[in-house]
Amino acid sequence: MTAEAFRQTVFNYFNGETTSEGEQSCSSAVMLVLVFLVGIFGGFGSIVFKAILAFCQSFSLYGTFSLRMNPNVYLEPSRWGAFIILVPVLASFIVTWVIRTFAPEARGHGVPEVLDAIYYKEGRIRPSIVVAKAIVSAISIGTGGSAGREGPIVQVGSAFGSLMGQVVKMPTRQRIILIAAGAAAGLAAMFNAPIGGLCFAVEILLVSISARTVSLVAVATVAATYVGRLYDGLSPSFNVPKLALFEDHLVRLYSIMLCVPLGVFVGVAAAVFIRSIYMTEDTLLERIKNDYARHALGMLGVGIMLYAFIHFTGHYYIAGAGYASILGTLTGELSNPWFLMLLFFGKLLATDVTLGSGASGGIFSPSLFLGATMGAMFGQIVAWLFPALGISPVIYTISAMAAMVAGSTGAVLTAICMTFEQTRDYSVILPIILTVSVAHIVRVKLCKESIYTLKLARRGTSVPQGLQAAVSARADARRVMSTDFKLVDFGQLETWFDNYTPGKDPRYTLVTRDGVVIGVAREDLLYLLRDENPEKVIDVNVNLVTEKTRWAVIMRAMRIKNTEITLVTRQIGSRKEQDIVGVITPRELARHAGLDAELMD
Repeated sequence: MTAEAFRQTVFNYFNGETTSEGEQSCSSAVMLVLVFLVGIFGGFGSIVFKAILAFCQSFSLYGTFSLRMNPNVYLEPSRWGAFIILVPVLASFIVTWVIRTFAPEARGHGVPEVLDAIYYKEGRIRPSIVVAKAIVSAISIGTGGSAGREGPIVQVGSAFGSLMGQVVKMPTRQRIILIAAGAAAGLAAMFNAPIGGLCFAVEILLVSISARTVSLVAVATVAATYVGRLYDGLSPSFNVPKLALFEDHLVRLYSIMLCVPLGVFVGVAAAVFIRSIYMTEDTLLERIKNDYARHALGMLGVGIMLYAFIHFTGHYYIAGAGYASILGTLTGELSNPWFLMLLFFGKLLATDVTLGSGASGGIFSPSLFLGATMGAMFGQIVAWLFPALGISPVIYTISAMAAMVAGSTGAVLTAICMTFEQTRDYSVILPIILTVSVAHIVRVKLCKESIYTLKLARRGTSVPQGLQAAVSARADARRVMSTDFKLVDFGQLETWFDNYTPGKDPRYTLVTRDGVVIGVAREDLLYLLRDENPEKVIDVNVNLVTEKTRWAVIMRAMRIKNTEITLVTRQIGSRKEQDIVGVITPRELARHAGLDAELMD
């Protein structure tokens, strides 16, 4: 990310009412209408995606035509018998062709591409993503691939929000609000979870968090959830009456304390999950260069696993999102610890191979599956070891579901809220919060990047994993500035260059003449010192502020003067070398805003 790109981004996010020519800020009323439309699209988009998914599943597995499906019911054995092994393989050729031809961004779980568009492409997402992502994800999941529905709908909703933000000319900061609104709307409608969708936008996508931005996204989630409920009804994703067990009394203290070791186990598992997906992808990329062959081989492995499960256990437990299996752990239908362990590792391998080989789909549902099987296994073992305690394994099943989502995605509030909304059981909220917190801490210790940000980090780019609210605007120059600078007289500039050592010398070199700072030496132009006029290496277009100047004023002044350098001085307007106390560039702005300062180097 260049300094110029960052400077423009920062201004757009926090400051600028205009950006490039023709892009004027929209009024609050216009933004309200736009987020409402984005929310409506998110609601209908989730319905259409579910219909496409149902069609792909019914046609590929049974040769029938259906636009409705119940994800909480186990799939019937396919009419193709052992040839079910080839169904994901044949689908892989279609998926690979669509991705290569129309939208390479549709590969994988989608959210990293949305983050990349927000931070590095001014919130611009190609409209073709909407159609391509929906099709390839529905094919990947519907033919048995182990992936979730949330990644596709997040990317589809975000793409529509970006499209609206490009059709209606507006600054980047407002376009990003529409992207977040589209993602939150799709997620809310898909899982009947408006609070969870809102939390996802706040934790993962919104760059500036304020009452205004959150309110606009909230409107989109309300509209989307209402549309989704017209189609799917009011029931939660997992309607489990057994969870009413704790409505009339508290969960016992020892049951809560057992969530600490559970959180540790889930945190370790989340780190393994994150690493294993990208390790599988690296291995396949290294050994199989052809996209078609690589994806086909991966889906062949998935097909073999599907047939093995249906042949030996009677169900395709790990196919698709796996909601029926998750429900089985919540109701106690799946309770054998050894079998739960088999399901855990089977789902882990199937997800790694599906997404690592080039399929399209989300990781939220696989995370729920992994957490559910791990939590149920933990609960069953504890109940077997200490039968007198009367422990209910369902506590740990729900808690581990949320913890696995939080650990893998880094979205702690989203995991807590969505798990509650999907089960509608508030009585176990304390175990959920404790398990989620411990799991996230452990995962960060073992693997700094989340499953979303690691993909970007591997490309050499980065995004913040914890956004500050707009309190940054209240900071003054003294808190933002760098004091790592050196004063060099203009007459000694060439001598200084001969002894200059990048990385060891101070970061900034201020050039003086007769005791007055005339500018800053630019490292990228130092090679001109001997062959050109030395003044050409000095950037004289600098902004001057005092130590008490606020963040917002600094950025406005830099924008007006079209400069990337601000000198902090003790006296207003003074350039005397004894008055200069600090330097502010995009690097310091990035660090204070919570972004990765190394991107500025």
